[in-house]
Amino acid sequence: MDVLARIDQQVKANPVVIYMKGTPQFPQCGFSMRAAQALTDCAVPFAHVNVLQDPEIMEHLPRYADWPTFPQIYVDGELIGGCDIALELHQAGELKSMMEAAVAKQREAD
Repeated sequence: MDVLARIDQQVKANPVVIYMKGTPQFPQCGFSMRAAQALTDCAVPFAHVNVLQDPEIMEHLPRYADWPTFPQIYVDGELIGGCDIALELHQAGELKSMMEAAVAKQREAD
């Protein structure tokens, strides 16, 4: 499968997914750590992809949504942004409601 098709499948199959360096339990950079922590604090399940373990995704993900840096967070199939945007949304109390709505929408579709 083409790498962009794989990314598209991951983004559409998961209500919330973070492409990060490392994992939420063992982040490999500070930006990924802070973004994953914001998602974890929301207490809503989310998927993650360790771009360090998949060089193809690391190379091509910036083309998928025209976003050059990591982490990248997708909610309900849409890129919401990276670390700074996730932290702003979390501090404003909006991140959790966005995540909950995406999970609820997927449950209705299933």
